[in-house]
Amino acid sequence: MTLIKEFVTQEEFIGFYLLKEVEVKLTNSTPPKHYLDIVLSDSSGEISAKLWDASELDRETFVPMGLVKVRGMVQTYRERLQMKIMQMRPVKEEDGIKLTDFVRSAPIRAVDLIHTIRSTIVSITDSEIRSIVSYCVDKVEEKLTHYPAAKTHHHAYFGGLAYHMVRMLELGEFLCQQRSFLNPDLLKAGIILHDIAKPEEMVAQLGIVSEYSTPGKLLGHISMASNWITEAAIRLEIDLDSPKVMGLQHLVLSHHNLGEWGSPVQPQTAEAVALHHIDALDAKLQMVEDALNTTPENEDWTPMIRGLENKAVYRLRV
Repeated sequence: MTLIKEFVTQEEFIGFYLLKEVEVKLTNSTPPKHYLDIVLSDSSGEISAKLWDASELDRETFVPMGLVKVRGMVQTYRERLQMKIMQMRPVKEEDGIKLTDFVRSAPIRAVDLIHTIRSTIVSITDSEIRSIVSYCVDKVEEKLTHYPAAKTHHHAYFGGLAYHMVRMLELGEFLCQQRSFLNPDLLKAGIILHDIAKPEEMVAQLGIVSEYSTPGKLLGHISMASNWITEAAIRLEIDLDSPKVMGLQHLVLSHHNLGEWGSPVQPQTAEAVALHHIDALDAKLQMVEDALNTTPENEDWTPMIRGLENKAVYRLRV
């Protein structure tokens, strides 16, 4: 079976893939016709696909998280590969195909990621900060073992959120050694808490986000995490006016940096400045790594990366 990262334009193929996203749309023709706008994925990557002239049965049969056998043609559209589906059917039991075979996952086991996060919490010397962080992690620990960090942009796979946290903790540890004015307890806490409410913001299965939850749409993970810090302080009988509580809330509320990116305030403490840039650095480098890993080795340029201002990355061969 041809992996998605091995697709070549104008190539016809037959293979098994996961329906990551499926949306029914109408063409601009007169009269308009239904078609399925699809994202197919496997363990190597994903590709946009179209099933034209979708029948009513097609529209009822093909839904997200379904496995399908596809015959199609790879084409180039706006400098990106896209698939024209010629035939598609649901996977049958006799095909011997398992859903887990098509799931991308973090390169480190979930149990090891959670162990690193828990060990970091234990290493926080301030007992009140440590207790608040532990309280918030307890709310989502089971989901933390498999949730992605985002729907599409970065770490969008099984265990991606925990992997994102651990990579950020490694960067944070280096910065605290280099910059002695940073408070390690606050920075560790901010890294663990900044996206801690993502599992309640998104609805995901096997690392694939199907939609945003109602709290996710109405509140968002930033305000939800800030509320959890308040809730933790009340439960633990920590003064809500404490600089520690306010400092943790500021870390969460400012980590996207700008209002148009979702932050109600900009970073105004040393640790908040560091957190924002650690988060951005890890996310953007992961976008680059994912793009390179899912682009065929013989291709010099990746597709355009939305999170990098729609720029492609060149594979410099030295």
